[in-house]
Amino acid sequence: MPGTSRETSAIEHEVRVAARPETVFAHFTDPVRMVRWMGTDATLDPRPGGVCRIDVNGAAMLGEFVEVDPYRRIVFTWGWEQELFSVTAQSTVVEVSFTPDGENTIVHLIHRRMPGAAAAAFHRAGWEHYLQRLAVVAGGADPGPDPWRDPEIALAKVHDALAPSAD
Repeated sequence: MPGTSRETSAIEHEVRVAARPETVFAHFTDPVRMVRWMGTDATLDPRPGGVCRIDVNGAAMLGEFVEVDPYRRIVFTWGWEQELFSVTAQSTVVEVSFTPDGENTIVHLIHRRMPGAAAAAFHRAGWEHYLQRLAVVAGGADPGPDPWRDPEIALAKVHDALAPSAD
């Protein structure tokens, strides 16, 4: 319908992980491994139509697995049970590819259907933070406690992400 479309955008991140694709993939499909790098609780049923729910430090993300191609690619919907930055449950899509590079893996993430600049900035900051934690954990090290569990730190990072850049 004319006049009813909403602005949408995509964000992309790429990180090199010192682990094989099988190991990195498991950090997106195994709830115990997931919460080592992102969130405090996860319910994951990694099959098309299966639930993908992650409690990210008190905010519950609710999605559904759309595509699961073991060790190569995973696609799931993403959104917040309590709307956050105009992102509702299952309203956006996350695509993650796992490309072998010797003994390492290149993780390429695209988060699509962001409903505007604020949602994109918020999720860009979140993925940047959490993918670095993934690289540490999947590489076999301990990333330590998630500093974003402190609401003041998380709010400061979100505020920085939403502030206009001084380019």
